[in-house]
Amino acid sequence: MEKLKVGIIGCGVIFDLNILGYLNRDDIEITCLCDSKERHIKEKIEKFNLGSDVRHYHDYKEMLDVENIDILEILLPHHLHCEVTLYATQKNILGISVQKPMAHSIKDCDKMINACKNNNIKLKIFENFTFYPPIMRAKQLLEEGIIGEVNSIHIKTLEASKGGWDITTTTWIWRLDPKLCGGGLECGSPIIFDDGFHKFWLAIHLIGAKIEKVYSWIDRFNNLDAPAYIMWKYAPPQDSDFFVPTYGNMEYNYSPNMTLPSPYYPEDEFISITGSEGIMWINQATAGGNTMSKSEFFPAIVIFRDGKIETISDMERDWKYGFINSTHHFIEAIKNGGDPILSGEEGKYTTQFALAALKSSMLGKEINPKDIKE
Repeated sequence: MEKLKVGIIGCGVIFDLNILGYLNRDDIEITCLCDSKERHIKEKIEKFNLGSDVRHYHDYKEMLDVENIDILEILLPHHLHCEVTLYATQKNILGISVQKPMAHSIKDCDKMINACKNNNIKLKIFENFTFYPPIMRAKQLLEEGIIGEVNSIHIKTLEASKGGWDITTTTWIWRLDPKLCGGGLECGSPIIFDDGFHKFWLAIHLIGAKIEKVYSWIDRFNNLDAPAYIMWKYAPPQDSDFFVPTYGNMEYNYSPNMTLPSPYYPEDEFISITGSEGIMWINQATAGGNTMSKSEFFPAIVIFRDGKIETISDMERDWKYGFINSTHHFIEAIKNGGDPILSGEEGKYTTQFALAALKSSMLGKEINPKDIKE
């Protein structure tokens, strides 16, 4: 079996999760890593036993000029996503995976999409929540109509200060620079534009509809763009005479004195979805597998319908499985055809949704994501 050659640019904290889907596969060979610091490359090679044959680079252009790779994984700060993607499309690459958010601007999103299309390259905006086992099961159940026609969703993210990864200052400091992080806020947007990208996509993915308008309040505390409250109305379907208006809201809470045990970031998500026949709760994602997961009070999924409660927990709950499943899906799309998730167009629309929420907070008015064009 001919192996697909993989190159990765960026050896920071998130590398430890993005690498997992490429490991222990007969059809994958990790051939090169690129990072500005040699010690980061050496640490990752040793930690994941990647072997002495992996080449080291400190300049992404040099790596792309020298190496003949099939899949490129871009794990860099937001402001570099477009630049690196455009350079990579000049090479003979089959697929490019880019970290979220896709880019600073919609113009840059379009440049990335067009460059990949023109060079027959599959463009993936990396998204792990879609492939997190409880989210996958919830999506399946919703499509089967387990709670009837959905009419609302609430996505709550709890940000704690202790209990997870020991994040270095250098990992976070660039997110506080608006020129590097993007989003439009004067002091960067490490919460709403960065982490929030996942949640904006979940709002689209789980309901299966686009957004008509969004309104938000985004505050700032300890250099974070939180607490925040964002609400939106979904666009009605074109082919339905009877339609219950569907709404959603997103809540970001910051608890500076809370310890939230997590093998990853000290944060977690709790989602509730209401339908015409019942309610669904999805408990946890980022900190999945911790002490809450092991408690009977936080099953992965809870369904209330027909006056009865059903709990579902027969699935993996460690957050890492979302990363593994997402990468495996991308590999199969490259080998066998099909679109990545997220595609470039999906990533672009999610970026419009996120930027609309940020713009709404700054202007104090409702914004339609499709009107975000710059």
